[in-house]
Amino acid sequence: MKNIFSITVAALLLYGCGASKTVLTADKATVNVHIDLINVTDDKVKVEVNPGSFTTDEVSFFIPKTVPGTYSTDDYGKYIEGFKALDYKGNELSVSKKDTNTWTISDGTKLDKITYLVNDTYDSENEQEEAVFSPSGTNILKGKNYVLNLHGFVGYFNGLKETPYEIEVAKPLNLNATTSLAENGSDDEDTSNDTFLAGRYFDVIDNPIMYSADAVESFQVNDITVTLSVYSPNGVYTAASIKDRMEKMMIAQKNFLGAIDGTKEYNILLYLSEMGENDANGFGALEHHTSTVVVLPEVMAKDRLEQAMVDVVSHEFFHIVTPLNIHSEEVQYFDFNDPKMSQHLWLYEGTTEYFANLFQIQQDLIDEAEFYERIMGKISNASSYNDAMSFTEMSKNVLVEPFKTEYANVYEKGALINMALDIILREQSGGEKGVLWLMKELSSNYGKMKPFKDEALFEEIIAITYPEVKTFFDTHVIGETPIDYNQYFEKMGLTSKIVEKPTGYFLDGDVPFIDVDQANDNAIFIREGIELSSFFKKLGVQGGDVIKSINGTAITLESIRPIIGQSFAWTPETTVSMILQREEEEIAIEGEVGSPVLNALEIVPMDNATEAQVSLREAWLKK
Repeated sequence: MKNIFSITVAALLLYGCGASKTVLTADKATVNVHIDLINVTDDKVKVEVNPGSFTTDEVSFFIPKTVPGTYSTDDYGKYIEGFKALDYKGNELSVSKKDTNTWTISDGTKLDKITYLVNDTYDSENEQEEAVFSPSGTNILKGKNYVLNLHGFVGYFNGLKETPYEIEVAKPLNLNATTSLAENGSDDEDTSNDTFLAGRYFDVIDNPIMYSADAVESFQVNDITVTLSVYSPNGVYTAASIKDRMEKMMIAQKNFLGAIDGTKEYNILLYLSEMGENDANGFGALEHHTSTVVVLPEVMAKDRLEQAMVDVVSHEFFHIVTPLNIHSEEVQYFDFNDPKMSQHLWLYEGTTEYFANLFQIQQDLIDEAEFYERIMGKISNASSYNDAMSFTEMSKNVLVEPFKTEYANVYEKGALINMALDIILREQSGGEKGVLWLMKELSSNYGKMKPFKDEALFEEIIAITYPEVKTFFDTHVIGETPIDYNQYFEKMGLTSKIVEKPTGYFLDGDVPFIDVDQANDNAIFIREGIELSSFFKKLGVQGGDVIKSINGTAITLESIRPIIGQSFAWTPETTVSMILQREEEEIAIEGEVGSPVLNALEIVPMDNATEAQVSLREAWLKK
């Protein structure tokens, strides 16, 4: 998952397969689910689950607490209400709710089916301090759009996670589904019902569905069929309008990967938000094995939207390498309600994010200056996290503090770890080997259903590479010593200098100029101790100032989000007014927003670079 807006995004993309623990049995081979998208009342969808006949008295049903890739505790059970267990005569059985995500039926042998109502997460994002990350959330917009991340709608019975599922969806005739789930091959011509098949519960949650009336677009990337589905509430964008950019990008990705392959089908589900009170406000994506859900603001200009899609979707698509083909047992046997985390987020997210940038320079989608700017941006972003924290320790404990707040660094330092590793491999192999070569080697040893042992991966990598790699892992990944990036740039004949660079109004790339004071009613303030852009300097804004209002709108955590989105459409002549609180003084400011710039370090070639350094750089960036 690609983290775009630090204030509005929870970070995220890991895969997993639910392990079967045979606690109880049912006498049928399929769990049948019915989801009613037609008779929606009070923005709630009714779900029925029929698991067959149980042979034990006590039966427990679970809605996930955590799902692969989110690295957060989201408790999807809190969106479930009206839970009922019914016997074969339609009578209600006694149900005990053990916790937010668990229901237990004591008369399990009498159980016929369960029913419940599902609320969507998009409606409540502004009401929650830690909202579900929008791309992993759910949307119920009757007759117009449904985002079915199925972990929010469908649960599992303990012991039946490896049982096949048949999911029937009653849907409005004007809406069509985009999903990687296999459709039932029956001859039923009733177009008001879709039926999908999943081999086990993991396949249910690994294959989101988006229902929309908008036309989809498909294209071929070698032997992979890619389908793009776009929901744009005001018709600003269509799948056809951004297809060309996506096709060009994904062809370049496949050329970069070469023989590495993981799927014959890939679906991109793009939901464009109006950013209203009851709409998605967390922007980014959540990856699945053969699809990705992307949420972005509809107000974004086309060039900004397309570039965001390139950056986000390229990250997600590279997950077909890791963790689709390369992952540990903790990922393979993911426990949705008591997860054990892997120590290798540097691999799952760091490698993927690094590739999402490296392939663009290798495939001539960006130039060297742009690539270097992205690297420096990551160095700057990483500096806002604890640079002395063990990356493996953070990964293993990412669901709890103090590690939880460090998670987003997987997209910053995680990518930089891979950059340094790439340079080490290039240097030691005379330019012949890099991180992509390493991933190909690991892919040949493992696969979708063959995990590695979490504690053994480093030794395996060291065995096929060089002693310098062991030193790097021990010192900078397992160890707590910060990386001196200049040391690695020098190997490539590069150095750095301070320059002015364009930036955003409230965000410098992924890093905000503003923050939230949770101890002070979630007040929004200007961050201290950072370089402010010309936008703030020209207006006289200082670090520590609390923003009371912008253009007459009182600023809260909820109201700042749409303003951030609107700022993408500002022109230099746009006028903005603010009321600031500076200690005991209230200050009113007003002026044109201008074109904001920021003093930043820039990577440039050394004047006295040797032929060997230049040759190594060429291998790194173009080979």
